[in-house]
Amino acid sequence: MTELPSLGRFPYSGIRSRPDFEWPDGKRLAVHIAINLEHFIFGEGGVDLDRPTPAPNHRSFLWRDYGNRVGVWRLLDLFDEFELPIGVITNASIYDHCPESIAAFRARGDEIIGHGITNSKNVAQMTEAEETEMVRQVTDIVARHEGAPPTGWLTPYLTPSERTPDILKEAGYEYLLDWGICDDQPFWSRTRSGPILAVPYPLELNDQPAIVFRRDSAKDYADMIIDHFTEMLRSSAKYPAVCSISLHHFIMGQPHRLHHLRCAFEHIVRYRDQVWITTPSEIARHYAGLPEDQQVKAD
Repeated sequence: MTELPSLGRFPYSGIRSRPDFEWPDGKRLAVHIAINLEHFIFGEGGVDLDRPTPAPNHRSFLWRDYGNRVGVWRLLDLFDEFELPIGVITNASIYDHCPESIAAFRARGDEIIGHGITNSKNVAQMTEAEETEMVRQVTDIVARHEGAPPTGWLTPYLTPSERTPDILKEAGYEYLLDWGICDDQPFWSRTRSGPILAVPYPLELNDQPAIVFRRDSAKDYADMIIDHFTEMLRSSAKYPAVCSISLHHFIMGQPHRLHHLRCAFEHIVRYRDQVWITTPSEIARHYAGLPEDQQVKAD
């Protein structure tokens, strides 16, 4: 049979046939909550809430910037209330546009994850030179403000190019979230300079596709988090896993949605003694430190 085109970055691996492993303290389920801090170029790019609107599209630009002005602070209060560590997936332009928001996460000790300069630029449409320079700029900006470069990356809008993992590996990144939507466990992915770790990241438990595109209600989304977490906790006795949740400050930072998100977090923290609530970098570090025969390899 003719071989079909393939992504070619990692082999198939069925979760049932994989080696067993544990998270710290013998726990079986890791939970990471990510917030996307995004800034858009006025008149260029960005998702619309209810209907496509031609440039300059004031209404959608301002709706998204609600997240930077208000929504992020409501979410920060919620994270503080439940003492939740957060993976902060941030456009580098946030440091200029609203530096006090990223400073608040820095003060909490949260992880900063690379996420391009702005979500208005489609990485898959860049040349290799343009993408390499963009990654370099993001890395330098984060390192200058945080005192160290980011170890993890999520491509804006999950639109990596064919070269993205290679560029990230060569820039010193240890893991990426782009490939993580295909699995509940970390796994190694090939690059031209050696393997890079893929850490789970949600497409289903992601508020943007759920609420903006699928038109789920805030209650639907919160119920989905509860159901997903509860079932993963149950099945983790057999398959150790990562339950990942992705939030956007301009979506879940709206008060009527925040109410339902609080209910979901209340459910999760009831099981704090049974699960490992952490950040993507800690998940990557623990997994990479497991014995090699407990890891899913790139070859």
